[in-house]
Amino acid sequence: MSIRAKSEVRVHADLESLSKAAAESLAAIAAASVTDRSWFSIALSGGETPRALFRVLRTQYEKRVPWIRGEIFWVDERYVPSQDPRSNYGMAKSEWIAGSPIPRENVHPMATDLPTLEEAARQYERVLRAHFLRQWPSIDLIVLGLGADCHTASLFPRSQALAETTRWVTWVEAPAEPSQRLTLTLPAINHASNVHFLVSGEAKAEALRRVLEDEVDVANCPASGVSPSDGRVAWWVDEAAASKLSHQYRRSISLAGRFQGSPESRDPCTSVQDTTSLPEKS
Repeated sequence: MSIRAKSEVRVHADLESLSKAAAESLAAIAAASVTDRSWFSIALSGGETPRALFRVLRTQYEKRVPWIRGEIFWVDERYVPSQDPRSNYGMAKSEWIAGSPIPRENVHPMATDLPTLEEAARQYERVLRAHFLRQWPSIDLIVLGLGADCHTASLFPRSQALAETTRWVTWVEAPAEPSQRLTLTLPAINHASNVHFLVSGEAKAEALRRVLEDEVDVANCPASGVSPSDGRVAWWVDEAAASKLSHQYRRSISLAGRFQGSPESRDPCTSVQDTTSLPEKS
């Protein structure tokens, strides 16, 4: 059995409770980054599980996160117009961003209106490189989901994109509709400071077990390749998603929302102060 050394697992009763806990951690990461260097960065995914997180951020965190200091990016996108209900950006905008205090110029969706996916991928890499002036993007927090086939972002089993070692952003033909997509590459994801996986429902249980307990198999289980070189991975899962974890593994984690691992690895704070009085980012 392969228990990920850098993975911290929190098991919650349901999607609502895991979303609230993940939002609290997001707020703590943002506050720490602002204290350290005056701004923070988040990259978002689509899907139904992040939708619940976005609703929590909209209704409970408008004044508890220094949004004027935030830069919002996307992990992946379906190549459809932003008004299309399948758009990852469109969903985040309608559920959260449109009603948030995030400055519009700080929101960076992936373009889906260029003539080719190759152009769109290279254009988004330029956007990222303008903000992260180093070999790889050091995003403070990447929010990911997990597919029943073990895909994450738009990195699907046996995809050629999994072999990418130099690009930050690439395009794929996915085995699901809409098939044309843009995605961050594994190396780009693995240079994040924090990665949060949000996993809910019994349909994801076997995939979660494979990622957490089987040996790493990037070709057939891309999510198992997420292992930041200098960061941490936190899994926010509900009881249904955790239902196929072995008894041995379940004994190794704390239930009811507590992190596995030493106290030093836990979140730096348990509450987040009102930050609306911070001066605007220069």
